[in-house]
Amino acid sequence: MSQWASKTVDELKQELGSRGMPVSGKKSELVKRLELAGLDSAVLEAEIAAEDAKVFPSMVVNRLKESSQAAILRLKGLPVATMVVAVLLVVGMTGGALLYSDDFVEWIQGEPDYALIDFDSNQTRAYAEGLVSLGHPEWGGRLSGTEEEKNTAQSIKLNFSSSGMPVTLEEFEVPLFYMGNEFEIMICTPGNIGNIFGGPAPCSVADIDRDETEFTHREDYVVQGYSGDVDIVASSDVNVIDLEMGNESSDWGSAANGIGLVWIMDGQDGDPGTESNTVLLLRAQENSLRGLITVNAKQNCDELVSGDCVPYFKSVDITQFDEKPYDIGFVMVSKSLGEMIAEQVVEGESMLQFVIEVDNQVNVNIHVPCGIIEGKSDSLIIIGAHHDTVYNGQGAVDNTAGTATVQEIARQFGLLQSELGQPKHTIYFCTWGGEEEGLWGSSEWVKKHQDTLKENLRLYVNLDMNHVDAQRNSGLTLQGNSPADVKHIVGLVSAFAKSYPDLASKYEINVRHLDSEQMPYNSDHAPFVYNLDESGGGDNHYGKAVMCYGSGSEEYHTYLDNMDRFNEESLKISGVVYGSLVRYLAWG
Repeated sequence: MSQWASKTVDELKQELGSRGMPVSGKKSELVKRLELAGLDSAVLEAEIAAEDAKVFPSMVVNRLKESSQAAILRLKGLPVATMVVAVLLVVGMTGGALLYSDDFVEWIQGEPDYALIDFDSNQTRAYAEGLVSLGHPEWGGRLSGTEEEKNTAQSIKLNFSSSGMPVTLEEFEVPLFYMGNEFEIMICTPGNIGNIFGGPAPCSVADIDRDETEFTHREDYVVQGYSGDVDIVASSDVNVIDLEMGNESSDWGSAANGIGLVWIMDGQDGDPGTESNTVLLLRAQENSLRGLITVNAKQNCDELVSGDCVPYFKSVDITQFDEKPYDIGFVMVSKSLGEMIAEQVVEGESMLQFVIEVDNQVNVNIHVPCGIIEGKSDSLIIIGAHHDTVYNGQGAVDNTAGTATVQEIARQFGLLQSELGQPKHTIYFCTWGGEEEGLWGSSEWVKKHQDTLKENLRLYVNLDMNHVDAQRNSGLTLQGNSPADVKHIVGLVSAFAKSYPDLASKYEINVRHLDSEQMPYNSDHAPFVYNLDESGGGDNHYGKAVMCYGSGSEEYHTYLDNMDRFNEESLKISGVVYGSLVRYLAWG
């Protein structure tokens, strides 16, 4: 029996504490830690690495900090697994193995005793209401490149400054589009006078007994990202061609100089479903269409409006086009409107009026405000969310929720800094413009600061729709490509459940580790993962990121994504867990 085995747990912890060593774990672990205290650090780290590998085998560490060739000579008597890991650690000193990092040191210390940050859900709602009040006076949105988006960025900058932080506000000029004021879809059924020989043209102004049915912009139809400009009056009787799902086999050529009608649906019997907006608009351009109408027959059906599918905004990847199609009007319509167009216009005698005023040939400024807490090192942690929304709604969930959460976390960290002093890492709180049109804000910011980020980025935290609907409660998912940080998240979720048992039981919290290649390219985390080192030099060129998606609100990108659905209490989960992760990394 060693001298330590006869000690009490309290005595063992006191001895470990006096040596600056971790005091968590069972008595046998404390004894073992003290017995190994005389060994070089590489051997002690190897012992724990062998145990940790059993628990979390996907954890990868990336550099050896300390060298100790003498450790090889002190391996006699250690378990074989420990010996192997220790040898790898020492070999790593010469560049042969990549098995040591700050992440590894953290887990040497055993399960951390996490301190959870405070988070005021009511204050978060107040931030959200402030953002929504800055939206378009008619449509509600904060479309990038508009005064609404610019004012939003300036408001966020002011809130960061009020939290006691130095702030920046950067502008980036990017190719976006300008929304005009003339939008009209109307179905006209010619009158009887127009059918008389020599009478007025059907559906012209002179066709006095024509029947017109007008539809409501944003509710019945929504302009799609990078639509062009078009003015088709009903009396011109332009052909409207049903292209079914608009796949490559569809007769796109038959819709030349006319309007194509495409149904958004899942494929059946192995056939592909409707492809992306980008593919559809490219086909419309290649076949000289004047208009493209997609019909929502897939998403939110019966959920928001009984018996119908509400249209929603989607953008296109404009970088895939040699020239932006300035003269193709592009909208999505509800299922009911699509059925009316098919029955009355495509198959019937009615005519379609189609007026869309959009200029997609402009470059505009988008904005990125950041609040900054300077750390003791250049190592960077960034917490971000996009502050822009689609044009056609308030965007209360997407992504007012995430932006309000970032502002509340920033406010809490302003208070923490005054209490705890300077953190280990430099912490940025940033919000991005231009996300809805193609991740422009985060992509341009990463491009501008690429050298610094490549060298110093420790972690990026993304909050996008980190919201759980109170009625359609499907929980939320916390995920990332950094194994050590995902392991921290698991521990923090456990700590959160102990502190907030009601919330933890009300909302299911899923935690997932993804390989870097599995990280989706659909929100502002993507540039931080994939664009740091575009040379593609192995796994190390991927940035570390964690993110939170919420319940996938059915109101997503529709006019119904408003504050009526906003559920501030659900934001506390991601706000506390991710905020506490950054607190732990920054102050321990």
